[in-house]
Amino acid sequence: GYFHGITSLTFGVDIESIRWLGILQRISLGYVIAALCEIWLPCRTRLEITTSVKQYLTWCVALALCIIHSGLLYGLYVSDWQFRLSHSKYSMLSPNNSGIVYTVKCAVHGDLGPACNSAGMIDRYILGVDHLYKKPVYQNLKECSSSDYSHVSGSHPPWCVAPFDPEGILSSLTASVACMIGLHYGHVLVQIEDHKSRLYHWLLCSISLFGLGLLLTYAGIPLNKSLYSISYMLLTSGSAGITFCSIYVLVDIYGYKHLTFVLEWMGIHSLGIFVLVSSNLAVLAIHGFYWKSPNRNIVSLFI
Repeated sequence: GYFHGITSLTFGVDIESIRWLGILQRISLGYVIAALCEIWLPCRTRLEITTSVKQYLTWCVALALCIIHSGLLYGLYVSDWQFRLSHSKYSMLSPNNSGIVYTVKCAVHGDLGPACNSAGMIDRYILGVDHLYKKPVYQNLKECSSSDYSHVSGSHPPWCVAPFDPEGILSSLTASVACMIGLHYGHVLVQIEDHKSRLYHWLLCSISLFGLGLLLTYAGIPLNKSLYSISYMLLTSGSAGITFCSIYVLVDIYGYKHLTFVLEWMGIHSLGIFVLVSSNLAVLAIHGFYWKSPNRNIVSLFI
């Protein structure tokens, strides 16, 4: 949030509108829940619980999180709601729309659209509408995009300019389940020594998750990243598991490490790469190199 208004010396973060959640916050929440399952589920005051029972209890917690997610997503009643745009902080709006109060008509149950889903309602009540993500992906939808894709006109629905956090509270529940699935893969790596048995367990879990995700998709639960739907979580987790097994065979079994050195480097420096890209440092650096005129920069050579 520091890289707006650099030339006018207005850069910085406004505490009244700072975004509380985000990708790194979601990762931390998922890690905390997975870590608590790993630490607390074994009952050490009684007889020692075996690892298999411990993993069984972890899967029970994962199932409970999915049930809570689905129950709130489909069961909560979303009433009409309002929001105000102030200080022209939405880049897609013109200054003339500053300070206007918008009303979004809902009065529905189980709506998964961008306007009336319960995930957004929970974030608005708990976090506050001013602390949500200001440029959600649904602003690129056909209903919201103008002909020149530069602003949102008054003829579009009011939810087109409403904040929405794709890393919100409700969707973090199923994202935490993905971390718990990764925890299970780690258990297999630690407890099983031979490659064949490891691959058997990993592939069985991955294919099962992928198949269940497909089944739920065809059953009517859409693939939705912003809501982190159960079908999306299962499909992506299953795909990640299958990819992991492929790399494990290539690198750990057959020893072709030189083919994946780029992926290894990215994994070691993943947080640094994320910060460089998400904070626009990399973008500013690339734009900063030009020939004679700022418009003739490296990006303009390719775009």
